[in-house]
Amino acid sequence: MNKENEELLKLFEPLRVADVRDGMDWMGYHHYGSMDYKIRPLYRTKAVGIARTARYLPYEGPDPKVIGDEYTQWSNWYYGNVCTYPWFEEIEEGDFIALDMSGIDVGLMGSENGLGAKMKGAKGFVTNGGGIRDTDEVIMQEIPVWSYFVSQKMDQVRARFDAKDVPVAIGGVTVHPGDVIVADGDGVIVVPRAIAKDVAKYAHRELFNDKNARRKKYEQLGWELDNTVIND
Repeated sequence: MNKENEELLKLFEPLRVADVRDGMDWMGYHHYGSMDYKIRPLYRTKAVGIARTARYLPYEGPDPKVIGDEYTQWSNWYYGNVCTYPWFEEIEEGDFIALDMSGIDVGLMGSENGLGAKMKGAKGFVTNGGGIRDTDEVIMQEIPVWSYFVSQKMDQVRARFDAKDVPVAIGGVTVHPGDVIVADGDGVIVVPRAIAKDVAKYAHRELFNDKNARRKKYEQLGWELDNTVIND
């Protein structure tokens, strides 16, 4: 991980999506950054990372005219030549994988390749299609995913790789490689890299004020303090 990415992740790691949304507002980006509210987490979790992008398009056909063992052979050809994953080998520690699936109902990621991405340092995934299957195992393995829906379907005859490391559109937001992505139970927000440090500055101010205000209420209620109300 390069030094600048490390610095950005350190700045944004403590922040909630709501704080980042406030920071974006303070920088004049009221109508930008927040992905469609219908993009939801597979399970309640949080992830912060640096955008690594890839785009897939619908496969135009024709469908294979084979079944059984011949289909297995054709499927191997498909994964090797049509629905490839060239971005996967380039994953670095701190990456947040943004997959533009063009709305396709397909489970590009699952329990096996999702775990492999996590082992390489991926912090999470966001997609505008299904993009995820094997969800019971994905949850068990604690692989953070945000998507419109889940999908039972494999890639073949459904999706083809188009491009990597390019701007992609997910949930009404353009994601550029290198942008900061923050995601939690409130959804997903994308921070353009050029304004990321300024956004973090105001987001931290809002979080600081929120913690102080809620701490007073905790104390009035006689509740034990937790890290959501304690400012460092």
